[in-house]
Formats: sequence, C-alpha cells, structure tokens
Amino acid sequence: MSSVFGAGPFACEYLVIAGGGGGGSRFGGGGGAGGYLASSVSLQLEVYAITVGAGGAGGTGQTVNGVNGSDTIFASLTSLGGGGGGTGNGNDGSEGGSGGGGAGRFASSGGAATQGNVGGSSSGNSSGYMAGGGGGAGAAGEYGNGNGTGDGGVGLSSSITGSAVMRAGGGGGGADSSASSGGSGGDGGGGDGREDTAGDDGIANTGGGGGGGGYDDSSESGGSGGSGVVIFTLPVQATATFSGGVTQTSSVVGLNRVYTVTATSTTSETVTIS
Repeated sequence: MSSVFGAGPFACEYLVIAGGGGGGSRFGGGGGAGGYLASSVSLQLEVYAITVGAGGAGGTGQTVNGVNGSDTIFASLTSLGGGGGGTGNGNDGSEGGSGGGGAGRFASSGGAATQGNVGGSSSGNSSGYMAGGGGGAGAAGEYGNGNGTGDGGVGLSSSITGSAVMRAGGGGGGADSSASSGGSGGDGGGGDGREDTAGDDGIANTGGGGGGGGYDDSSESGGSGGSGVVIFTLPVQATATFSGGVTQTSSVVGLNRVYTVTATSTTSETVTIS
C-alpha cells in the first residue's frame, strides 16, 4: 500500500511523447506527430528505463520520405515515433504514432496511425500541387489539394506541469508556388509547410511533425520533426534519481513534484524511484 512516509508504491501521472516525423521534400507531406500517451500508473521502488526520442530528419530529393521519429520510453510504456511525410512524385506518407501526409505531385495517401491520427491524403491537383498535412495527437492531417489546404492535425493539451500546453501537432504539407501557400503546422508544435522553400522544423520537446518542403524549380527539403518528452509526477516525499545521460528539470506543483525529461544521451538511461 502507498505510504506518506516514502515506502511506496507511488501514484504517478505521466505524459510520454515520441519524436515527430520529418516532413517530405518537394511538395512533401507534413510529418506526423509522435505518439502521445497520457494516464496514470503506480510505480514501485525500482529502476526504470527512460529514453526521449529524437525527431526524424526531413526528406531530401524526390524519392525518400521524411524519416520517422524515434520512440520514447518510460518504464513499461513505449510511445511510437511519428511517420515521415511523403516525398516527391506521389509517395504515400509513412505509418507512425501519427501518420505522415501524402506527397502533393500525384494523388497519394496519408500514413496510418498507431497512437494518434492518420496523415492527410493529396489529390495531386495540377492547378496547384498541395501535399497532405501530418496527423496530430488530436486530429487527422488535412487533405491537400489545389486550394491550398493540407494543414497539420492539431495536438492535445495537458496541464500536467500546472498550466495547459498543447503538444504533438502534425506538420503542414508543402506546395508548389502555384498553390496559395503551404499548410500550417498543427497547434502543438507542428512545423509549417512551405510553397517555395524548405519546410519548418517541429518544435523541440513537443513531438511536433516537420513541415513539408515546397517546390520552386528545385527540390526543397522537409523540416525535421520535434524531439519528444517525458513528464511525470511523484508525491513530494518520493525521490527520482536519474542516470548521468538524462537532461531534466523538476518543480513542485501542489502535493507533487513534476519531472520533465527533455533529452537522454543514450537508449540505456534510467530513473530510480525511492
């Protein structure tokens, strides 16, 4: 049974977000947001694995999609990296935590989702090539067509740190210069897609997808996905001790201490609860 004297186990709320997928290049699809896991668990006095996933690199050239984001791990939980956006001449978006958007040159499909929402598909409308937006934790990526849509799906809001913050938005789809503009990144850290330059990066520690690159007589790269994050709470009488490769901060909110882990140097880092 739980004890106020520090004997454990301890009630723990958590938010575990994986790295976002990279956007596709050359009217590329937006990258999908990293998987988003939020709930509560009881932690024993044990050593637990902890890894913060990096964002995937943006696509380059005409044939290789944006890279999927890396998984984030906390204890027995694994949040899956976001899917990369489709690149170039009709590549479908990749599957991930949330799926990447389909490329804009020809009709293509958005990637499937395992812990979020699917990426947007693309019509391949030659009146203005427009890629699909990456899926977000809160909504699917928008459909890309010649009217200049293709926005990334919105993320989800959490108040685990004491104030509401949106995270895990999908990246906006890229476009060519005849479309009205690239798609906007989803609220929650998604990077904007562009019509004639490289896509914007997703915001670090949100798991946001990278924006799709545009096309203006050259191949423009997609933006990189934003890195993930692990946030968890413990009663103030408990202690969390981290291995040397962990970058983290903590603060007291009410009766709990909130730990925010923003980076791990290897995939073998740990946290010890005592």
